[in-house]
Amino acid sequence: MVGRKEKIIFLLSAAIVLCLLRPAIAAAQSLARGKEEIATRQMRYNKKINFGIKGGFRSTTYIVSDLLIAGQRVEDPQKNYLLGYYAALFTRFNFKRRFLQAEISYNIDRAEVLLNKGIPTSSSTPIRNVTSNIQSISFPLMCGFYIVRNGPYTLSVFLGPKAEYIVKSNIDYENFEQQNIKEKLHPLNLAIVSGISVSISKVFFDFRYEQETMNISKSVSYDPQANESGAGAGNIKFHRRGSSLSFSFGVLF
Repeated sequence: MVGRKEKIIFLLSAAIVLCLLRPAIAAAQSLARGKEEIATRQMRYNKKINFGIKGGFRSTTYIVSDLLIAGQRVEDPQKNYLLGYYAALFTRFNFKRRFLQAEISYNIDRAEVLLNKGIPTSSSTPIRNVTSNIQSISFPLMCGFYIVRNGPYTLSVFLGPKAEYIVKSNIDYENFEQQNIKEKLHPLNLAIVSGISVSISKVFFDFRYEQETMNISKSVSYDPQANESGAGAGNIKFHRRGSSLSFSFGVLF
């Protein structure tokens, strides 16, 4: 009888211990599943290599370093931002909190400069202006840092150089005494790019500032025989560098 009682007591004790341990076992299993899900999510979002596509808007103006009209220097011209567009493809190489991103983009940049200030005019003289429409292919190389990288949510900053090649340009000089004005641009240029990016899952938004480092104007010429009585004689020089703000929306794969 004593052996039977001990056996019953042992079984009851084991049952009680199992009942007490069941919540702890369930919690441990839940924790393990949670860690596994987090690891799976991290592997899904924290890839070593990403590909992406994006498009957006660009607002461009010029920093004028030297402006000479008919032999007279013009100071502080009025510079207006105009809206342009761009689209890009890129590849991103991730290194924990840092990344390297190589891009290729097609840009349409538009800008306007008003030149009446500093040039003697009458009240009836229309405003002289130069409008630019430049299409280019660019190759940015961005070095970035993830400020936040938590599953599908990231916040990053980046900085890097950009090479540009102009494929088409249309520069209009309006209301000048000189006639048939034509401008040639340097086809190659370099720029510095900085920005910030926010992503939610595969969708991201980019905000960028770009500053060209070299003058884009190669030469400006006109037809002196088309001018009346030689009006407007003198060289035209318009040295300037592009400065752009851009916003884009894209998808990361």
